[in-house]
Order: sequence, then C-alpha cells, then structure tokens
Amino acid sequence: MSRARRAAAARAAGAGEVLRAFAALGCTSFGGPVAHLGYFRAEFVDRRGWVDDREYADIVALCQFLPGPASSQVGMALGLRRAGVAGMLAAFAGFTAPSAALLLAAAAGLSRLGGLGGHLAGLKAAAVAVVALAVHAMATRLAATRTRALIALAVFAAILLAPPGARAWAQPAALAAAALAGAALLREPAADPAAEPAPAAGPRPAGWAPPARPPRWLAPVAAAALVLGLASGRAAAWGGYFRAGALVFGGGHVVLPMLESGLVPDRVGADAFLAGYGLAQAVPGPLFTLAAYLGAVDSATPDAAGGLAGAGLALAAIFAPSMLLLLAVAPVWARLSAHRGARAAVAGVNAAVVGLLGAALVDPVLPAGVDSPATAVLAVAAAVALRVLHAPPWAVVLGAGLLGAAAG
Repeated sequence: MSRARRAAAARAAGAGEVLRAFAALGCTSFGGPVAHLGYFRAEFVDRRGWVDDREYADIVALCQFLPGPASSQVGMALGLRRAGVAGMLAAFAGFTAPSAALLLAAAAGLSRLGGLGGHLAGLKAAAVAVVALAVHAMATRLAATRTRALIALAVFAAILLAPPGARAWAQPAALAAAALAGAALLREPAADPAAEPAPAAGPRPAGWAPPARPPRWLAPVAAAALVLGLASGRAAAWGGYFRAGALVFGGGHVVLPMLESGLVPDRVGADAFLAGYGLAQAVPGPLFTLAAYLGAVDSATPDAAGGLAGAGLALAAIFAPSMLLLLAVAPVWARLSAHRGARAAVAGVNAAVVGLLGAALVDPVLPAGVDSPATAVLAVAAAVALRVLHAPPWAVVLGAGLLGAAAG
C-alpha cells in the first residue's frame, strides 16, 4: 500500500474513532457548555489521552475567543487534531446528532398534535427562568467591572430602542461598536507563557497534530458561505442561521436574541420559538441544535421529508461559521492570543452580549412566556428549582411542561 493510501486509511480510522467517542457524549452530556467541557476533559485527557492538560486548556482558550458554541468548537478542535478535517466533521456529527434528532421529533409532534396549549405555556415559562438566570450569571462573569457594565447597559438600551425591523442589523452593529470600545477602554493582560502550566512529560499523545496552515479550499468556501449569509430571497433561509452562528459570543444562550430577531414573527411564531428554546434545555448536547427544531418549523426552509431538509439546512448554516473560523484561526492562535488589543476587543464583545441577552429577556421572552398569574408562578418556581435547589435543567423543563398542561 502506498504512503498516501496508508495516510488516508489512518485518517478514516481516526475519524471513525472520533465519531464513536462523540456520539456517546452527545447522548449523555447534559448540563450545558461548562459541563460539556468537563466531560470532554475526562474523556479525552484522562481516559483516552488524545491531548494533555496544557493542550486541552489551549483548545478551550481558542474556542472561547471565537464566536460560536464554545463546547461544540472544543469538540471539533479535538476532532481536527485527531483526524484532520474529517475528524472535525465526525466530532460535529456525533455530538449534535442525538439532540438534533430529539428536537426534530419534538417539532414534528408539536405541529401534528392538538391540545398542547398547556404544555407550551409551561415550556415558555421555563424558558423565562432559564434566560433570566443566564443573564444574571453572565453579568457577574462578563460585566463585573464598571466599564464592562457600561458597555452592557449601552447595548441593552440600543437594542431595545432600535425599531423592530432594524434589530437584525442593530445587533451586529452593537457588537462591532463594543469591540472597538473594548479595544480602546479595557486593559486586558497579554498572555504570560511563564504562568502557563508546564507541558506534560513524555511524548505527545498519539494523533496529536496541530494544523500548520488553513486548507487551500477554505477561502473560496468561506466566501461562498458569507455571500449566502448576506443574501436575501431564497438564500435568506440560510442567512438567518449563518449570521446567528457567526455573531454569538459569550455562551449558547446568546443565540436566542440572534435567532429571534431574524425569525420571529415572520417565519416562526413566538410561541413555537420559546417552546423550542425550552425543549432545548431538556436534551443533551449543544444548545445550538435548537436550529434543528427551528428549521423544521421555519416557513422559509424546505419542508421536504417532514421538516428534515429544513432542519439539516439550519444546522449546517448555524455551525458553518464555527467550522470555518476554527480552520482559519487555529494555525495562528498562539500569536493572536498574545495580542492585548485582540483580547480587549473580545472582552468588550463579551460584555455586550450581556446587554443583548438582557434585551431579549425584556422583549420578547418575558411578554411571551409570562402572560398570566399561573405562568408567572410557574416561571418563578422554575427559577427557584434551578437556582436554589440546583435541579437539572432537563427535569425543570419537563416538569414545567407537565404542570402547564395540568393547569391549562
């Protein structure tokens, strides 16, 4: 067998290994992105030895720097190091497919079954609690200083004061302004190599292969995806999800205002949108697989195969920016992460996303989710269960749906 064939066979075997590992995690990884990172470390540092602690920390730092779903990007970066681009795609498929399939089934069920008004009311009330707690947690972490809090408040006010038809473009404009403000006003320390943990002793883990340069096909593929992302007409079905995936900093919950501004109410009803967001808390895997649910009920996506085509398009579009950015930035990450200006700009954007999510809580999440005394009580009860009792989100969401049905 030639060297090229042996290399291709090794990559294929590696991609299969990546797919199996991440499919198992996709079925069991409840708890959100922070929990996902813990599962990944236990599996790929401690158990499989694909990377050591220092390399894993470097991957996490890279994916926190990039827009998109951080835990999914960490998984894709691990797949990329293990088996190249095929490994990256295998990690994406394995980790997202279980939750995407569950949400697609939920979309089909909600659209075909009647008498689910009470369940929907409960799911929407649970979504209010989840978003409110996310705003609080992100504010304490990302907007803890006076300057960062002012950036967050400015973005909060700008989004709420923007005309409804302009919100889709007000959000990226606010993020760009926040990046400039962060670069000018915030003082982020440069990376200190001396403070980093020493590399693990011994040889590199098997399969460790950081990319030396972006693949040659990346530029034309990224250009085509960007053109589709900015297009209107039929391409708008791709563009709304692509823009959301490209502009999400600070955590998966920030995808809520990004998707809402482009989809509700013209393409997805507010009730269906919030119900899907609530359901997304009850499944394992990344929150971004909400796109599978939305793609299935989105009036602008293909409805072939019972919504499967629309779900696939939405998933591909919302994750495409993460993949393209990872391939582009990974080879130059060491130089970029040491740049103070870049770190300060990202800190400004992270503060801005607190304002974005806070504005989404005020409009439309709160009015749509709390429309009666019963749903107000249910939302408060869900928040107490999550915050005080530390109940798992999936149990709270399912319980809220059942209580909503009983009350309705």
